[in-house]
Amino acid sequence: MPVSGHFAGRSTVRWGIIGCGDVTEVKSGPGFRLASGSQLVAVMRRNGALAADYARRHGVPRWYDDARALIADPAVDAVYVATPPDSHADYALACAAAGKPAYVEKPMARHGPECDRMVEAFRKAGLPLFVAYYRRRLPCFLKVGELLGSGAVGRLSGVTYRLCNPQHLKGNVWRTDPAVAGAGHFLDVGSHALDLLDYLLGPLEDVSGTAADVASGYAVEDNVALSFRAACGALGSMSWNFAAAQSDDTMRLTGTGGEITFSMFTSKPVALENGSGLQLFDLPYPPHVAQPMIQSVVDDLLGRGTCPSTGESARRTSRAMDRVLEGYYGGRSDAFWERPDSWPGRRRA
Repeated sequence: MPVSGHFAGRSTVRWGIIGCGDVTEVKSGPGFRLASGSQLVAVMRRNGALAADYARRHGVPRWYDDARALIADPAVDAVYVATPPDSHADYALACAAAGKPAYVEKPMARHGPECDRMVEAFRKAGLPLFVAYYRRRLPCFLKVGELLGSGAVGRLSGVTYRLCNPQHLKGNVWRTDPAVAGAGHFLDVGSHALDLLDYLLGPLEDVSGTAADVASGYAVEDNVALSFRAACGALGSMSWNFAAAQSDDTMRLTGTGGEITFSMFTSKPVALENGSGLQLFDLPYPPHVAQPMIQSVVDDLLGRGTCPSTGESARRTSRAMDRVLEGYYGGRSDAFWERPDSWPGRRRA
């Protein structure tokens, strides 16, 4: 990736958003207005009336119903791609061709080959590419990293994560359409935990696993089990059950001298239990949870810091998910969403 400071010497990055839908209302969109050195100058949605409404409500001066027009706008310095995964690669490649940095929603793309195309295009263009794994900048997860670094749990010896929720009751939404999402809920939800561990522990090694459709009415997986080795040697096991009656969301980082417990998706206190007893660190999510990451991206572009979530790091997460899902889909190096009848893991009626 290029070094930081693509707009070094300037005081402001002017942003355009492609896909000003629900994800941009509270989670991310306001961050582009509120971050220091950042302005939101244009938004796009295929439905022009909805784009105009968003622009009016959020005080954005221009709106478009054509992504190419937004990318070509000379007043737009950088682009946030907030569409579903099936269009991430195309819009990112258009940004690279136009000479503009991009910040792309997660997961980075539907599978590794699309991520490869994106990383290579930005490398050739000499442009930075960022991905919205915003947990890398939330205070509660930074505290987890601080505790690990301080030796509060001794030497890390094991990692476990369990997510259970009744997503199968929600019906057939785009997140379970592999042509749009790249897989099932695992790609959308599971990517957060994998990316955070990549950040906290370093790139995960020896990743393997399996996926199955156990009880859902859609064709994609609803259960995933994964194992890995951390760079420090600790072994990890993770599972996602999207066909569960009850909910659970617990990450445990166990060491020779203690344990850290926290949630990936609920703003609960981080718990540290060691020889000193139990300590709770209550660091609530900010009102706009993506804003700290957006600030990191802006600081990187202006030469004031380094963003920790890049195309390279996000591609590692996508490759890890591909390794676990390839058995279900009969490989993930091609457009597997076009051949659902060939998927070995698909549960037949």
